Amino acid sequence: MVNRPLAVYGMLWLVGLIGFFALPSPADDLVWAGIGLCSAAAVAYGVKSNRPARAGPWWLLCTAIVLLFLGDTLYDFLVDTRGVALLFPSAADVFYLAMYPVLAAGLLRMAGPATHTRRRLLPLDMMILVTGLGLLTWIFLITPHLIDPTLSPAQRLLSVAYPVGDVLILATIGRLIVIHRFSPAVTLMTVGATGLLVTDLVYAMSQLRGHGPVGGPIDIGWLLFYGGCAAAALHPSMTALTLPPTTAPRELSPARQASLLAASLLPSALLLLEAARGRVWHTPAIAVFASVTAVLVAIRLFSMLADHRRFLTRAEILRTTSTRLVAAHDVQGVRDCLAAAVDQLAPARKPHAFHLDITGHDAGHGSPGRVECGSRVVDAGELPAAQAARMRPFRHVLVCPLVLDARPGGDPHLGVILVGADRDLLYTLQSAVETIAAQAALALERISLTRLLVQRDSEEYFRALVQNAADVILILEPDGLRIRYASPSAAGVFGPGDLLGAELVELVAEESQQAAREQIKTAPPGADGDRGDWVIVRTDGLRVQVEAICRDLRAEPAVVGFVVTLRDVTTQRDMERELAYHAYHDSLTGLANRVAFQRRLADATVRAHGTGVPAAVIFIDLDDFKLVNDTFGHDYGDRLLRLVAERIVEVVRRGDTAARLGGDEFAVSIEDATEETVYAVADRIMAALATPFVLDGSAVSGRGSAGVSFSTASSTAAELLRQADVALYAAKAEGKGRWLRYRQEHEVRAAERMRLRAALETALPHGEFFLEFQPIVALADGRTVGFEALLRWNHPTRGRLMPGEFIEIAEESQAIVAIGNWALSAAVTAAAAWPHGDARCTPYVSVNVSARQFRAGGFTEHVRQVLAESGLPACRLMLEITETLLLGDDEQVWQDLAELRQTGVRVAIDDFGTGYSALNYLRHIPLDVLKLDRVFTSSLTTSQRQADLVDGIITLAQKMRLDTVAEGVELPGEHDLLRRLGCGYGQGYLFARPMSAEAAGRWATTHAGRSPSPR
Repeated sequence: MVNRPLAVYGMLWLVGLIGFFALPSPADDLVWAGIGLCSAAAVAYGVKSNRPARAGPWWLLCTAIVLLFLGDTLYDFLVDTRGVALLFPSAADVFYLAMYPVLAAGLLRMAGPATHTRRRLLPLDMMILVTGLGLLTWIFLITPHLIDPTLSPAQRLLSVAYPVGDVLILATIGRLIVIHRFSPAVTLMTVGATGLLVTDLVYAMSQLRGHGPVGGPIDIGWLLFYGGCAAAALHPSMTALTLPPTTAPRELSPARQASLLAASLLPSALLLLEAARGRVWHTPAIAVFASVTAVLVAIRLFSMLADHRRFLTRAEILRTTSTRLVAAHDVQGVRDCLAAAVDQLAPARKPHAFHLDITGHDAGHGSPGRVECGSRVVDAGELPAAQAARMRPFRHVLVCPLVLDARPGGDPHLGVILVGADRDLLYTLQSAVETIAAQAALALERISLTRLLVQRDSEEYFRALVQNAADVILILEPDGLRIRYASPSAAGVFGPGDLLGAELVELVAEESQQAAREQIKTAPPGADGDRGDWVIVRTDGLRVQVEAICRDLRAEPAVVGFVVTLRDVTTQRDMERELAYHAYHDSLTGLANRVAFQRRLADATVRAHGTGVPAAVIFIDLDDFKLVNDTFGHDYGDRLLRLVAERIVEVVRRGDTAARLGGDEFAVSIEDATEETVYAVADRIMAALATPFVLDGSAVSGRGSAGVSFSTASSTAAELLRQADVALYAAKAEGKGRWLRYRQEHEVRAAERMRLRAALETALPHGEFFLEFQPIVALADGRTVGFEALLRWNHPTRGRLMPGEFIEIAEESQAIVAIGNWALSAAVTAAAAWPHGDARCTPYVSVNVSARQFRAGGFTEHVRQVLAESGLPACRLMLEITETLLLGDDEQVWQDLAELRQTGVRVAIDDFGTGYSALNYLRHIPLDVLKLDRVFTSSLTTSQRQADLVDGIITLAQKMRLDTVAEGVELPGEHDLLRRLGCGYGQGYLFARPMSAEAAGRWATTHAGRSPSPR
């Protein structure tokens, strides 16, 4: 397409050229002036019509043309009108000289900022060339004028200024050519500048020959300057001259290398030339220019090294980015890689913005929805609003498309990279961003193809999954009744048979049909569906519980119906019911557990307060159950707990809740009952537990104590249970094996019990325990043969406490082991100090040992150590054990007893006859003494039946070669009867009250051989 403004101007310029040479003076001056004005106007028109990104350089060019026009006009006026003969210097020189810096500034700004690394070397190259040209100009043009004696100082100054201006123009036009190459506009500008320089050179040479004006054909050079500049401004390619070049800089060509080498060697060549002529005229000038050239060459070398380092850094960044893009597995990964690369490529502290748009939105130019091939720097206002918002606050944006030309069967435009920053920084980043954009396009294509492959594989996978899934997938007709499709797994739920065309609801159990209809009718559209449990009746009659998910996909073209997914949850629901059962039932006994009992009791309490009919709780705890566990083991104890639970269930009313709260604690919740009814239930429970249980042929006690509380005295279920617990411990304190109703005073006892328990923790360290000793005498002659050590507690506030007030608490808190060991050591130490005359084994000391203390690790060794430290002979120590220690076939207990007896320690069974199973073990356990409990001796003289029982026990002991000691002998009649029955020894108030260790020593001295009088 013909550029009409350029064609019009070209015709006018050609007409003016012909007219200038054809017309006589002064008409030719008018033509000359017209050409100058038309050229300035053409530049202004080109700026307005072509709208370059930066118009300033072109306005400077227009100003330079105007200055040349003014200088020519003034020159012609002075010559032709005023008839001035000598016009060197003249006023016209002011405009001519002003033209050179203005023109040079315009050309420099047209070349744009040399931001590219290799383009930063162009000014150095130009300066090296200019230095060489400057040396030639100095020697051949400037020096002759400076040494010409006929020239005035002003003429000399002008003679120097014009060559300098020409060199400056030559350097700037050369830089423009190197950066932008020979585009039409650059070519036209080069033609105009060449005409100006040639004409100036010819004019200068003529000045050297005769200082006269020059005219004629040489004026064509200035006309070419007018025409070249104006034509360049009118050509559309002029817009590229004010933009940094988009192409990579050319390599250093041989011609350019040769020119730089020639310029560097020029001073040396001139020096040799003048030396060859016999005399060096310009030594200072050659030295100065040679030094400047050397400095410029060194600077260029250092710059090249710095550029090389920057190039290596940039190459490493691009290599790393390429590696990361290969490893990226999604779009976000590609975005992160590109953002990191731009951050690394941008100089430090240079603000910028980055965005990767893969949606194909319009980037501000090109066809809608895509960008043209090749990156461009555009104004942010040209972008769509969304993209412009991401680039704020930057006014200029680098738009780099992601294009894959070889993409088969698809749009080659994959997206666009947007970078917002300062314009110069964008041009610096442009080539690098183009490089990573190509790699990013490949990465995005790879990710897209991978996704398609995965999707295809997934479709095949899900197709196979549906065919082989355990869940049943049904598609119902849009009416939601008949089955249109059933997955192969349907046979496992519905049984054998064809389901197509059958009504789904009719296959559901009757109790689930209504729920199924409602769930299908109200099924929501989309992926999420309603869930419900149905019961399916199989064709073989079996019932299957399923979880149903219904979705309304009638709007989906690929389905057009309801989708019902069924999962067989029969086993899962059974397991859930079982888990729910175990969550509220005790796994050992099957009774309700603590959680269930507390919930039911809370409901019962609320109902009781609402109706006015009280609710009650019976809190039960087995007496001495821990001894059963310690003696027989936990499996034995678990069996006993199950039997206890069965008895409790047998005696409570229907509707009452029996529960095991933990350990050996049970509870019964009673509603809608009078106090007498509750009392009757408590009596039945106590009676049921009082009867011994038989385990493995042995009778085992399961006796318990209980506390009873009523809702009338409590506001909450927790309070009701706590009060029953308080009453339970009050019953235990009164002798166990009974129940008590909660009373307010029980709180005081419970609090006192807790205080005693706390005080026990510090009683032993504080030395609050002490021993008293009661004599054991031979009933036949009254000799004192030994003493029983009796534990006492000197309580800080309550004073002297007997064992019955704290031993049970010590057993519960496990403090009994430490207390028992202390008592054993104190008793043995005291006995060692008693006088014993010639008898080696009398008087002995008898020490009570609890079952827990005996079973504690190292008890046998402790006994040996105490005896060794005190020096007491082992035969003077008797250990009293209870029948509970002998329960169960505990080989370790029997072995320890046998070990102790082998050392000489004697063993006695304390309180014999109060247990229920010790007789079974008398023939197995290594024993020495049998002690009759006071319960037998207290009624010995008043009950013949009791006397006969005692007679039988003594006879049994004699046959088993066991000594017998009767406890609690207080009356002479009891003494006499026991002696006649054959009981060997006795102790009690009849003989002496308990006494201190010192008193016992004195007693042993005075009563070792005579009968004591009753006391």
